[in-house]
Amino acid sequence: MSIRSLHSLFEDIEGLKNEIQELYQNDDVPWLVGWSGGKDSSCVLQLVWGAIAELPVEQRQKKIHVITTDTRVENPIVAEWVKLSQNRMRQAAAEQQMPIEPHLLQPIVKETFWVNLIGKGYPAPRNKFRWCTERLKINPANRFIRDTVREHGETILVLGTRKAESAKRAATMAKHAEKRVRDRLSPNASLPNSLIYSPIEDWTNDEVWIYLNQYPNPWGHDNSELFTLYQGATADNECPLVIDTSTPSCGDSRFGCWVCTMVDQDKSMTAMILNDDDKAWMEPLLDIRNELDVKNDKDRRDFRRIWGGVQIFERRQDDGTTKPAPIPGPYTKQWREHWLRRVLSTQTELRRTAPEPMGNITLIDLEELHAIRKIWLEEKHEFDDSLPRIYQETTGEPFPIPAGDSSLLGSEEWDLLTEICQDDPMHLELMASLLDTERQYRTMSKRIGIFDALEKCFDSSSRTEEEAIAHAQRRYKAKNSLNDPEELKRILQENEPDQLDLTSVKPQAESTPSSSFAEAKFGKRK
Repeated sequence: MSIRSLHSLFEDIEGLKNEIQELYQNDDVPWLVGWSGGKDSSCVLQLVWGAIAELPVEQRQKKIHVITTDTRVENPIVAEWVKLSQNRMRQAAAEQQMPIEPHLLQPIVKETFWVNLIGKGYPAPRNKFRWCTERLKINPANRFIRDTVREHGETILVLGTRKAESAKRAATMAKHAEKRVRDRLSPNASLPNSLIYSPIEDWTNDEVWIYLNQYPNPWGHDNSELFTLYQGATADNECPLVIDTSTPSCGDSRFGCWVCTMVDQDKSMTAMILNDDDKAWMEPLLDIRNELDVKNDKDRRDFRRIWGGVQIFERRQDDGTTKPAPIPGPYTKQWREHWLRRVLSTQTELRRTAPEPMGNITLIDLEELHAIRKIWLEEKHEFDDSLPRIYQETTGEPFPIPAGDSSLLGSEEWDLLTEICQDDPMHLELMASLLDTERQYRTMSKRIGIFDALEKCFDSSSRTEEEAIAHAQRRYKAKNSLNDPEELKRILQENEPDQLDLTSVKPQAESTPSSSFAEAKFGKRK
């Protein structure tokens, strides 16, 4: 991208001001400005604010919503910056009679990071299984956009996306530009009746900073504070409002999630801790993030997938050959309890040691803890109910169990069952799931589905790990031999019919899952 003069940049700023005013006054379609607290989104919001502020008050009738996504695992320094900024925006908008309203969006509780990782056991996110982005970032923003479209018919989404961010971003913007209705105004590929307006798409990183340093912030923030936040960060890699999967990971920047394992190292948080003694209190967060980020975590995960079955794929060996091997599934009970203990103990520690205003920091809230407990009790049949015990041990406070929440089965029954099963984990799991399934159906007037539920318990837990993997490998070989009658005949002769259960086996070409289905089931190859 060619370097232009300051005079040319300032001319462009004046032109953009006129363009924003004209587009704003064209119709009654509400605007949504995506603001993350970073430089690009701050630049765009400042441009919009400044342009609309020059219009007469009677012409500022159309609402401008400023939307920010809080993943609940944001870098706490930036999260505090965002909250303070939004409070100042709200106050400044009222004082200046601006039609601007900030919103802090969050994922619903069943989609939060800890409910999925600690509750369901989803492994730490990876490039081939990036389960966090859609749940934590895309869905909250898209829900707000859809609600606005439902109420008003359409909307314009103003973003600080720039072609210079990355080659992938430039390619995506170029593709959308082919269907533009006018300059810098493109259809939203994922949300009907929503247009994307990108006023600084051709700006460079330096031009963004020049603008922020030359033009005062209209809601009262000092942009030099923002520049301080960026010092030492990876250049030009902030975390924008995410509305689709083309947005790159932002774990290297100051504006990513503190738990992000999509990158090799959280360079920004590391730099904060090393360069500023006032931020050294965040080191325990970095320790948790680094403990999550291990290259091989098979010893932490179940040998079965999250639905209870073993899935085989061809794993490449060191000598270049491939060998059928099971795909590891969710974190085991032991490791899910470990992560809960680590997060709660760190939260307790930081509430004692972190400076103001971080003294009330919340890493995982009660709403998430209740959701995790429900998953462990109802979906995983872990009626020992360990979460309240772990909570009290790590926080020193009793867990607030809802009134009337009682069960026929508890920790005493779990301990007795453990003793009876004599350290056989699969036997314990089978007995626990059978007992708890019966308990869940006991109060129903019509116990429709109980036999299917009991059968599912046997399907997932009646074999040892070795037997389950061997069974899956036999089925895998049989499936891949359906087009080879001689090989299939040999396999059938070597195995009892009930060892294969070929009734559900289909040829490989028909049974290969789509990428989206595979992701939902941990199915992307690692």
